[in-house]
Amino acid sequence: MTASTIESEVRSYCRSWPVVFTHGRGSRTYDRDGRAYLDFFAGAGALNYGHNHPVLKRALLDYLEQDGVTHSLDMLTAAKEDFLTEFAARVLAPRGLDYRVQFPGPTGTNSVEAALKLARKVTGRQNVVAFTGGFHGMSLGSLAVTGNAAKRAGAGVPLGHTWRIPYDGFAGGRVSGLQLLDGMLADSSSGMDLPAAVIVETVQGEGGVNPARLTWLADLAELCARRGILLIVDDIQMGCGRTGPFFSFEAAGITPDIVCLSKSISGYGLPMALTLFRTELDVWQPGEHNGTFRGNNPAFVTAAAALREFWADSTLEKRTTARDRLLEESLGELARRHTGHVAAARGRGLVWGVSFREPGMAKRAAAEAFARGLLVETAGSHDEVMKVMPPLTITDEDLAEGLSVLQEAVTSAVGGRRTAVAGTR
Repeated sequence: MTASTIESEVRSYCRSWPVVFTHGRGSRTYDRDGRAYLDFFAGAGALNYGHNHPVLKRALLDYLEQDGVTHSLDMLTAAKEDFLTEFAARVLAPRGLDYRVQFPGPTGTNSVEAALKLARKVTGRQNVVAFTGGFHGMSLGSLAVTGNAAKRAGAGVPLGHTWRIPYDGFAGGRVSGLQLLDGMLADSSSGMDLPAAVIVETVQGEGGVNPARLTWLADLAELCARRGILLIVDDIQMGCGRTGPFFSFEAAGITPDIVCLSKSISGYGLPMALTLFRTELDVWQPGEHNGTFRGNNPAFVTAAAALREFWADSTLEKRTTARDRLLEESLGELARRHTGHVAAARGRGLVWGVSFREPGMAKRAAAEAFARGLLVETAGSHDEVMKVMPPLTITDEDLAEGLSVLQEAVTSAVGGRRTAVAGTR
């Protein structure tokens, strides 16, 4: 009996990348044959600072060697106190954010569930507005506000209490979701009761790398404030610097009522999630929302180290903003070169998508990239988008190499050629 024969059929990434990975360093990960793969996947956004960053690794090893507390539920620990102090000083205070911090459990979907539950408790209302193309997690509440039909079907039960409206640019921008929402709320005969909250991603990741216009996000925030609706921003994949600023909503000049964070908040790929909310929304009773693994102390240690290393100044943010222009130029040129096959290149910061006219072409291009030693995944309603998401800490040389490989992979995929070699030494 082998590992592949006893693991459930639900496994997915190992089907696209059928090698056994053993270690990673920086922007590269290695298989057990010694082949190196340049990583433009970054743990689906959980490795914004790359693999095994030496500063974060040292902090973690020191903590473990000192027999630091590893499990504590929500008890007080030195590691949690250090993280909260750093988070308040380096993230909240500089942005003037009066947020309480909740540890809802170790994953992004835990954060979303807490946000939805809190919004309903605060307002006394049940329905939530979500958007076409949105993805918010795999537990039932998160699935209810997720758009993807295949993922929703896996629930096996009805998913209700959600109104879904068009996201920015849906159907070529022919329908304005915000005008629709505002108009329905203004009409007492529309059948839409005032919702508890609106949940939105500023850039839809799994939905196909769809960035909302900053003006659209500002209009959404204004609508919610005017109507007395709580605004939840799901920043699980796009937060922690992925679009440039620490929070992806900063560029729009808005302040959400509730924010969901996970993935790279630990800085090291360790499970950790936060739900942030305005102080006046903190109506929880002690223990009313809890979980055994909401106090991951090793993650607190690496998270605090990441805040000190990367968010003491604006260096990382400025570098990501500069690279946004580089990717726009490089992937835009790729789209123009293959205009018969590539519909668009779009993104923000260091998350970009190459959208193909033929859905199967994105998977073919991703397979060609893997054969050349580059990891990229696909996204979108029909996996029609090749998603480009390297670590924020990637070197200029590795970024240039990866973009060159992408050009080769797309050229080979649209030309119908196949490459059999996987990985590079």
